[in-house]
Amino acid sequence: MDLSVVVPTLNGRDQLARTLDSLSRAAPEAEVVVVNGPSADGTTGMVRDRDDVDVLVEIADRTVSVARNAGIERASGDAVALLDHGLAVRDGWEDAVRERLAEADVVTGPTRRSLRAGATTDTVESRTIAGRDVTFFNSGNVAFRRAVLDAFDGFDEYLDIGSARDLAHRVASGDYTVAWDGEMAVEQAYGSDGGEPERDWGWKYRSLAYRLSKNYGVRPTVVGRLAAHAASDAVSALGDVLRRNTDPSEWFGTGRSVVSGTAVGLKDGVKARTSDRSVARNPNGAAERTDRAITVYDWRDAGQSTP
Repeated sequence: MDLSVVVPTLNGRDQLARTLDSLSRAAPEAEVVVVNGPSADGTTGMVRDRDDVDVLVEIADRTVSVARNAGIERASGDAVALLDHGLAVRDGWEDAVRERLAEADVVTGPTRRSLRAGATTDTVESRTIAGRDVTFFNSGNVAFRRAVLDAFDGFDEYLDIGSARDLAHRVASGDYTVAWDGEMAVEQAYGSDGGEPERDWGWKYRSLAYRLSKNYGVRPTVVGRLAAHAASDAVSALGDVLRRNTDPSEWFGTGRSVVSGTAVGLKDGVKARTSDRSVARNPNGAAERTDRAITVYDWRDAGQSTP
């Protein structure tokens, strides 16, 4: 089995260097594809100065879905792993990927975060939605058989967030298996990602409504899940208002963003479901465009760069 590792990155030169160091040490046989872009922190020069990266793809689009598809397109392995920059693979990671993909179609593992009081590790997450058993994977630490990515045309580029969960829904629609392996662990230093990003409530609910309506249609189960998520978040946000951590006007503004995001997501999800009735359910997938890459440095071909 030939393994390719795709590492999307954006303005994360130091974190990326740590990731590449760990791959060089713990997964020396893997092909490494870095998708950068567009960074403004010297990432390109750092990668070009290394001798352990096989392909560097420079893109203009800032969304991770586009970066993932661009990397998958250039990867040559019959197994493709996705790894976030800033995560370091541990000893045994590559062996776990290869061993589990021999029996499963997708394998994912935990992210171990170091804390002052110890460590925390992700656990497997699964849901049953409209009779479909969905096992979600760790989007920053997951490996696929190439045939799976081809069958579903990669990631849905409509989604700025949630494209990995969308793919998990689509994988669950077919006769594919998703395995969780604790040996396929990666590490992240506490705080190395710059802290918790500010949440975009509109896009959160736009993404949620889109992927649910695209994969299941508008049915009571979908409406119920959207309502349950909104109610839970509303209660949590109201608690912040009562504790005077948030202004009431901000709470009402968040509510408007949730409603508008949900409406747009439902509309676009139904449109996407109608546009692609195949098993892929991906009208915005990898095959839909060929202009992602601005420049490709492919050291597999003697270091040639191509537009």
